[in-house]
Amino acid sequence: MCLGIPGRVQEVHDEGQLRMATVDFGGIRREVCLAYTPEAEVGTYVIVHVGFAITTVDEAEAERTLEVLRAMAGAVEGELGEVLPAAAAPQSAEQHSEES
Repeated sequence: MCLGIPGRVQEVHDEGQLRMATVDFGGIRREVCLAYTPEAEVGTYVIVHVGFAITTVDEAEAERTLEVLRAMAGAVEGELGEVLPAAAAPQSAEQHSEES
């Protein structure tokens, strides 16, 4: 299964012979290779998989994809790498019995 995450290109630059970008994923910025999306420019939304932008999408499609990912994150605690606050973290059986 491939999971591509949408992000917005903030800056485009070259590293050697590779076209790279700084991409914003809701406040988290990562370096991404644009080799497969040469049309991507600052402001473009891209779908990123393992550090490579694999396609461009419009803002509406990016937001729809983010909504699906948010729903998945809500259904499966921590599955997308989110750190759960201590109060929301599942308790072990030992912790549960100590509180009872």
